[in-house]
Amino acid sequence: MQLLWKCPVADDRYVSERAWEHATLACCPFHPEGGCGLEKLGSYGRVTPEGIRVPRWWCPAQGVSVSLLPSFLSARLSGTLAEIEEVVATVEDAGSIAAAVDRVHPPDAADAIGLAGAVRRIRRRVAAVRASLRAIVTLMPERFAGMRPTLAGFRAVLVRDQVLVTVRELAERHLGALPVPLGFRTRASR
Repeated sequence: MQLLWKCPVADDRYVSERAWEHATLACCPFHPEGGCGLEKLGSYGRVTPEGIRVPRWWCPAQGVSVSLLPSFLSARLSGTLAEIEEVVATVEDAGSIAAAVDRVHPPDAADAIGLAGAVRRIRRRVAAVRASLRAIVTLMPERFAGMRPTLAGFRAVLVRDQVLVTVRELAERHLGALPVPLGFRTRASR
């Protein structure tokens, strides 16, 4: 199970200050009254950003681990929400994935992944963000009724350049129903 952690340090300081070591979980989400034996389980690493770790606890009564995902990290996609937002914004500006692929993943970059891999990676991020934004417009009509579920639309309404972290925090009560990269809903089994 994942919970949102409004981490007290910015994403650029999270690794250097080893913020995950200072994370606390006030109570077990399954047993808020206590008595379940909730214990710190340590942390797990993510591929990117390099060196980042996510703090984790174990509820023996439920048999489930609970992780605190820092608000700036994407759920179930590597990287930060800012990195994902940059990819999607580039696609929106370019008009299509094909027009944006060389800007997002330059073929002459030292860590080039090839055209097919780049297109898949971009497509996955664009689809995930679009699904999340559509869900938020639907789940929060009092705030976002009638707006286009695009980054540009959210940027205009929220009057800020980076919106994914803000939108996630605004929709915190819906995170269990939201798809990745903002929410914690898992894919239905096939």
